[in-house]
Amino acid sequence: MLANREGQKVPDVTFRVRENNQWVDITTSDVFAGKTVVAFALPGAFTPTCSSTHVPGYNELAKLFKSNGVDDIVCISVNDTFVMNEWAKDQGADHLRLLPDGNGDFSEGMGMLVDKTDLGFGKRSWRYSMLVKDGTIEKMFIEPEEPGDPFKVSDADTMLNYINAKAEKPKTVSLFTKVGCPFCAKAKQLLSEHGLDYEEIVLGRDVTLRSLRAMSGATTVPQVFIDGRLIGGSEDLSSYLGAA
Repeated sequence: MLANREGQKVPDVTFRVRENNQWVDITTSDVFAGKTVVAFALPGAFTPTCSSTHVPGYNELAKLFKSNGVDDIVCISVNDTFVMNEWAKDQGADHLRLLPDGNGDFSEGMGMLVDKTDLGFGKRSWRYSMLVKDGTIEKMFIEPEEPGDPFKVSDADTMLNYINAKAEKPKTVSLFTKVGCPFCAKAKQLLSEHGLDYEEIVLGRDVTLRSLRAMSGATTVPQVFIDGRLIGGSEDLSSYLGAA
């Protein structure tokens, strides 16, 4: 039975991290003392749910968390620092701090170290999230103890809803572009001026022309989608933002 540790202090451990090609010791106090921190733990870097949903969800909502009083967002996994550093680059997780719990000391101290030898993983962390204030755990969301890798309550939306149920989530923006396109540059400028973060999908690198046509019905770029709705090109975007 995985115990809920609300009201308790986080474990006192030291994380061994590589920064600028140097070994750095980061203590629990460095991470949590005097701060409001959202931390979430997961089974492993580069694994499917962790890479496709868990980390991207927190990274996408990071600015909203911080506007609601959160100082840092930390992802913890029983992986070494080299793996975690490369995963952070791969994810583009610029708004998160990925901490390597290489020996599982933090996860064990949390009572969340579990046996995944059946998958060839050895000991790994169970999936959970927590809100920590000055080193004390205020709230925990622990995934149910059931087979597989449940992902039902430790997501970013659940944590944000706990912190502020009325928080207005940012619009989800995807922008299809191609290299050297001046209209694409104009669209990016418009989005930036209106404070809209966006995902850029580059034609010929990330997507084919056939895929672009299938999704938007168009063969020209830019093509902008906001919250699943096709807005169109840069002039269409300008009109949309002017009316918003």
